[in-house]
Amino acid sequence: MRKRYVVIVALMFSYFLGPAGSAHSQQTSNPTSRKVLHRTEPAYPEIARKMNLGGTVKVVAVVAADGGVTKVEPVGGSPVLLRAAETAVAQWKFVPGAESKEIVELRFTP
Repeated sequence: MRKRYVVIVALMFSYFLGPAGSAHSQQTSNPTSRKVLHRTEPAYPEIARKMNLGGTVKVVAVVAADGGVTKVEPVGGSPVLLRAAETAVAQWKFVPGAESKEIVELRFTP
């Protein structure tokens, strides 16, 4: 029963978020936007591939003064894809500067 619920919720999210480019990432522009020096693309989850699940995931990366990501906070998107997005963004490296929060959108396509 629980698996069925997870599949239904994941499919609902993918329907409302619609299709997008295959595991592409982009940093949305905001006033404190910092340039990304090293970007790790997210691994497409096998369960998402089996469900033909795609969509957009949005996270907020807390970036330290040295440019390393100290924390990744989920904002929205499919729960199936969120973990892959959080793992990838946690490995990113930004240009050093004052501590900031960067909004990142990741798009997944089966």
